[in-house]
Amino acid sequence: MQTANPLAVSPDNAVVWHRDRLYLLDQRTLPEHAVFLPFDSVAATAGAITDMVVRGAPAIGITAAYGVVLAARDAYARKGAGWRGALEQDLALLTAARPTAVNLSWAIERMQHALDALGGGDPVPDLLQEAQGIHAEDRAANHTLGEFGAALIRGPTDVITHCNAGALATGGYGTALGVIRSAYAAGRIGRVYVDETRPWLQGSRLTAWELAHSGIPVTVQTDGAAASLMAAGGIGWVIVGADRIAANGDLANKIGTYSLAVLARYHRVEFMVAAPTSTLDMRIERGADIPIEERDPDEILSYGDRQLAPPGVDARNPVFDVTPASLVDYIVTERGVVERPTPDKLRVLMDQDAAA
Repeated sequence: MQTANPLAVSPDNAVVWHRDRLYLLDQRTLPEHAVFLPFDSVAATAGAITDMVVRGAPAIGITAAYGVVLAARDAYARKGAGWRGALEQDLALLTAARPTAVNLSWAIERMQHALDALGGGDPVPDLLQEAQGIHAEDRAANHTLGEFGAALIRGPTDVITHCNAGALATGGYGTALGVIRSAYAAGRIGRVYVDETRPWLQGSRLTAWELAHSGIPVTVQTDGAAASLMAAGGIGWVIVGADRIAANGDLANKIGTYSLAVLARYHRVEFMVAAPTSTLDMRIERGADIPIEERDPDEILSYGDRQLAPPGVDARNPVFDVTPASLVDYIVTERGVVERPTPDKLRVLMDQDAAA
């Protein structure tokens, strides 16, 4: 799963376990500075998730799984045979790090199942094996869903993507960018238009960096430029990821995804959501029930040390919005493709054997 140099800077190498430490490529400083930060504690790992050192639903889940390993290592060192009782607060800390991405709670629940199956002795080897399994499975799932999504694109065509759903946001290869990478390799995509994605500029800082690293032609545009681009013709698809997909196919993704879906339907541009099945939350009936994270208004009102708005002005800063299933043409997962998603279709998908 890891390269010969585990800490080599690459979009596909953003979350690394190396020599008993967790390393995260700091996504707040890319592309100007590519720096790995080391993490030895569950509290620091939870802080990294909250503070956007790592972001993207699958990558958050993988990071949380390694965070459980760090928590168990510390508990075993402090409490010996009584280590289990020391973990409850640590797991709650990780779970609360960010509320919208379901992969976070999904990964912690899976690690909890691994914890429940342990006998006595040091829990770290078995938990590390489980965390590394989650990591490897996500990377493999992205390659598979990338091929499924690419097969839908007849091309050649240009596409629009929003925010960053690439290798940086996953265990490697990417979801939306996994589809784009596979489709570009097959000659089905000519150019990718990347929304800059305010206020953290993940599109211009991260997605453009990933695509340029892969040699894929990329053009950055402001978030408000998509309508005029679609109207001009030549855009065949909007391809995005998701942080949580409800049982009816509604999805939460980076703020602005909903407006892109509306524009795509008006301009008869197809709209694809690429996400692993770990992002489908069948316990959430509809999008209106998905918790939407709101962050500090200062992220909108300022940029770095520079104040952008007049003093006393307030700001609304939801991180995500909900796109209704009625605007989604395809949900692409590692288990297959769901066209025009409905609750019944998604139930059939999730009932499939994960190994199928």
